[in-house]
Amino acid sequence: MTTNLRIAFLPLNDVAVLAAARERGFAEEEGLSLDLLRTTSWATLRDRLVYGQVQAAHMLAPLAVAVTLGLSQQPAALAAPYKLGVNGNMLVMAKDFAAALDPDPASRIADPLAAAHDFAAAIGLWRRKPVIGVVHRFSSHALMLRYWLASAGVDPDRDVVLRVLPPSLTVEALHAGEIDGFIAGEPWGSAAVEAGLAETVAVGERIWQRGVEKVLAFRENWLEENSETVDRLLRALARAAVWCDDPENHEALAQLLADPRYLDQPSDLIRRGLSGQIVARAGEAPIAHPDFMLFSREATPFPWRSQALWIYSQLVRWGMAEHSPENAAKAGGVFRPDVFRRALAGSDVPMPGASMKLEGAVASPLAVGSRKGDLTLGPDRFFDGRIFDPEQIDDYLAGFVQVR
Repeated sequence: MTTNLRIAFLPLNDVAVLAAARERGFAEEEGLSLDLLRTTSWATLRDRLVYGQVQAAHMLAPLAVAVTLGLSQQPAALAAPYKLGVNGNMLVMAKDFAAALDPDPASRIADPLAAAHDFAAAIGLWRRKPVIGVVHRFSSHALMLRYWLASAGVDPDRDVVLRVLPPSLTVEALHAGEIDGFIAGEPWGSAAVEAGLAETVAVGERIWQRGVEKVLAFRENWLEENSETVDRLLRALARAAVWCDDPENHEALAQLLADPRYLDQPSDLIRRGLSGQIVARAGEAPIAHPDFMLFSREATPFPWRSQALWIYSQLVRWGMAEHSPENAAKAGGVFRPDVFRRALAGSDVPMPGASMKLEGAVASPLAVGSRKGDLTLGPDRFFDGRIFDPEQIDDYLAGFVQVR
């Protein structure tokens, strides 16, 4: 008997694993039929999940934490037992603004700390407070943008204007002059560059290597009541993620995602993000970023509780959440490594033996303890060299100089 699941998503490259699970037969092999519902905005997707219109969602990791903490509309306990991908976003700015930065896009991408200081200087030369589009207040890339700006003394709530708009409307808003740039998941940054509207200023992968992005989110009560279905879905996604990560499949994956049901964008733009070939300025050769977007390797899908707590620390830092032991426990509990381990216990998927780690401490590939198979974690450094200890959140927050 086939189980039908309704899953909401937004048109972004990192819906790849869900799309591949449906289109390449991985879900069918687990007795699942996936009804993937394209949604325009993260707010609408959130409501579809919270109010039970769908069983699961392709969701911004911080949004899952925020909903659980009651920070975003109707509070609801959400659970994220699987990460759909890491990295995959970039900051692009209008060509006139980018002209005040390092003229070599490769240099500014390679050195985000220097680029942040260039950006701070350029703000004073711009005709107004720069208006930067973000896809949601509670998105990983909005938090990374704040972190990056603050490193150069820029107050993201005072010195720039952060305007929320759906990813698919970012290029149109830039063309209309409503924003001066935006940070979003691919392929939208590449689309703006290809149109000659913007240049790449920074990529998320250089701000936080292997930074958490989208998760598969469920209502916690539904997840607990449907454990067997959840396990089957995670097994299908794990196989789909391996397929998505294989460079030999990127052409087929790009063509799949180009379909109007998914992204409805040119496959060559989509393929750039999948393969880490980033064009920083229209007409120039791509810059190789092999780790620009990951789906499976290096335990990418594993929901580290420490990453949920890093998100929480940023919400606290920017006054979006009140810091308390209870809130920290709720935030960390959104990520569910226990469910991940249960679902994939009988598979050959390597999985960490721990559920938390020091974030930002791995500078080069590191072999770690795994409950099944060999596991090597890739570099996870923050651009400023800080290390986040999930058991010392107060000390971590005290280490930041207030920008206001």
